[in-house]
Amino acid sequence: MQTVRMGIIGVGGIGSAHFNCVGGGKIAGMTLAAACDIDPARLDYCKSVFPDVPVYEDYLEMLGSGLVDAVIVAVPHRLHSEISIEALNRGIHVITEKPEDITVSAAQRLNEAAKRSGRVFGIMFNQRTNPIFRRAREIVRSGQLGELKRSVWIITNWYRTQHYYDTGDWRATWSGEGGGVLLNQAPHNLDLWQWICGMPSEVTAFCGVGKWHNIEVEDDASIFVKYPNGATGALITSTGDLPGSNRLEIVGTGGSIVVEQGRLTFKKLRRSEREICFTDKRSWFDPEYDTEVFEPSDSGSAHAGILQNFANAVLFGEPLIAPGEEGINQLMLSNAAYLSQWTGKTVALPFDEELFDRLLNERRENSVLKTSGQKQTHPEYSERWKVIF
Repeated sequence: MQTVRMGIIGVGGIGSAHFNCVGGGKIAGMTLAAACDIDPARLDYCKSVFPDVPVYEDYLEMLGSGLVDAVIVAVPHRLHSEISIEALNRGIHVITEKPEDITVSAAQRLNEAAKRSGRVFGIMFNQRTNPIFRRAREIVRSGQLGELKRSVWIITNWYRTQHYYDTGDWRATWSGEGGGVLLNQAPHNLDLWQWICGMPSEVTAFCGVGKWHNIEVEDDASIFVKYPNGATGALITSTGDLPGSNRLEIVGTGGSIVVEQGRLTFKKLRRSEREICFTDKRSWFDPEYDTEVFEPSDSGSAHAGILQNFANAVLFGEPLIAPGEEGINQLMLSNAAYLSQWTGKTVALPFDEELFDRLLNERRENSVLKTSGQKQTHPEYSERWKVIF
């Protein structure tokens, strides 16, 4: 194979951006081969942009057409695993939008199908290309920060109006979206949090359902975690704070990292804090440390970078930046947060998936899809992550 023939399933907001990116020749070794959507208006849009690209209303017909080697799955979250598994079972490579699905159990089924298929399976965790987060991961995972003591991420710059929630019939519903801010806006943050600091062993959370908007899912969440070594962490996010903020702080026995306003500041202690604590004869201490300030000129290759890496993985065996199987970690955190809210208890990882699925299904049975949603097509990628503020 010299070129990956890419099909796109779901040409809504993010799907149309992928459609234009691939169709515009921005990914080396990848061509736009087909597009699929159940909305005729979106297919008309596709025809108007690239008239020679075949379009389909039924994704099964597209998968069986013989025209595609790989697909991008950009449909509502609850359909990610179902469609991806079908494609993988047919020997077609898959890259799915985040999240991997809405439940850990569904993600596990998808991961198993990917393993059986031997096909390339990726997920659109595009912020893993961001130089700041890559540097933070390098510092933590290399041991330069010492043993992890604490991580705190406040991400409240995800503000959304009521109009935003009203522009999709499936949006902000348990039956349609399967969750709120933790499943829609914050999956990148949850993924990066565990990608940098590792997975915790316990989760306690408070999720405010419809706290700031007229919706049936959470628009405000505070997650508190404990790591296997006894370190603690917190992630606080909301779509109701204006102006919001975005600050990540990670502390270890060897110093601290702060990511804020497009800048990473690493203060590396010249001696371990544990050594200072038990050997220094003073009651308090003015530490000696070296400071690294990392302020990259750009925020990385983002979506296009993940797509290019995916093409290279299919064609040349290049390791994936965001393997699809790792999407389960982000879901493990959000599912555990919901389970903690629903039960009022701390949740140990891994948790009882049957209990989670039952409690989620109870909410889905009483969920109401909106009927006045305004379907949108946005052909450009968001610029939001270009500045981390």
